[in-house]
Amino acid sequence: MNKFFHRLIGAAALDAATYEEVEADRSATPQALAIVVLSSLAAGIGAKGVSGGPATLTFFAGASVLALMAWATWALVMFEIGGRILPTSDTRVDVGELLRTLGFAATPGLIQVFGLVPGVMVPAFVLAILWTLAATVVAVRQALDYTSTARAIAVCLLGWVVTFSFAIVLGLVFGPSLSGLQ
Repeated sequence: MNKFFHRLIGAAALDAATYEEVEADRSATPQALAIVVLSSLAAGIGAKGVSGGPATLTFFAGASVLALMAWATWALVMFEIGGRILPTSDTRVDVGELLRTLGFAATPGLIQVFGLVPGVMVPAFVLAILWTLAATVVAVRQALDYTSTARAIAVCLLGWVVTFSFAIVLGLVFGPSLSGLQ
């Protein structure tokens, strides 16, 4: 448990050595999964304010599952872009290594739970997103053996554009009609 706590702190501090350690340690996979699940639950709890009233179990479960699906989509996009579209000659793609580092990069998402505090939801979510993006850059750089932070940033930004575009299309196709709101 002490090692896990130190890894959480190192991941949140954007410590490259922590990401290297997690990348190499196959036994860290359950820890990475736990962080992703806890971060998704924190998003569900923190998003309570969006529901406009007391959070229902359905809303909490839906928000948490949505956060978990967003992370899984993000991880898949990072794998494809980093390993297939923008690899370097040193890039070695191992899905387990990438998932472990990206799992630990979700550590800043734990602060989303503070969205429950009145007036703090938007700042908590914005901070969590930006901090997680920075952690993801470190995670991608370490997991894909990039020597350039700029390449890791490019992978993350391209991944963000692809993931965000996909989310918008899904929202337009499956979301409520704007014409029905008038």
